[in-house]
Amino acid sequence: MSQALILAAGRGERLRPATDQTPKPLLNDGDQPLIDRHLHALAAAGVRRVVVNLGWLGEQVMAHVGDGSRFGVTALMSPEGYPTLDTGGAIRRALSILDDAPFWVVNADIHCGFDFSQGPAAMLGQQDAAIGLVDNPPYRDDGDFSLTEGLCANQGPDRRTFSGIACYRPEFFTGLPDGRFSIVPLLRQAADEQRLAGFDI
Repeated sequence: MSQALILAAGRGERLRPATDQTPKPLLNDGDQPLIDRHLHALAAAGVRRVVVNLGWLGEQVMAHVGDGSRFGVTALMSPEGYPTLDTGGAIRRALSILDDAPFWVVNADIHCGFDFSQGPAAMLGQQDAAIGLVDNPPYRDDGDFSLTEGLCANQGPDRRTFSGIACYRPEFFTGLPDGRFSIVPLLRQAADEQRLAGFDI
């Protein structure tokens, strides 16, 4: 049984005014809120423990997800308030709720049909961090990372875009203090040191 963290705390500035009264994870993606799609996909893959971080209008997200039982998971909340702790700080804070095993991290505001059934440990291999990459969208001239033989690099041919889906071992965050910080510098450093795995989305 694997576990996951859904990052659901962001303000959604680019989606205003839609996010002035409704948090991004609860905006409809066709026939269902964005966060519902992820919860159903994680449950279908055997994930039974999901932590959701809370920030902007977090009380709405908490009320919607509840205990997770209607999605087939046990949902636990990691409240941050607003301003939030950013991506790295959110994951670091949630470690106290997650158990000591590899875990998925999913941005709540993405649309994706990714199959999580392979499990985070398999995606990580020998590394402590692995990120999913997608083809660059039309508005991106260049991507974030190149991927060669399962490892990401900051430079190289055919750079692709970080999808917002990743997996980590808790050890990736060893020694980092509680507080606000982005995950991106940690990923960049790991890529430079050939410690960042990657997979196709």
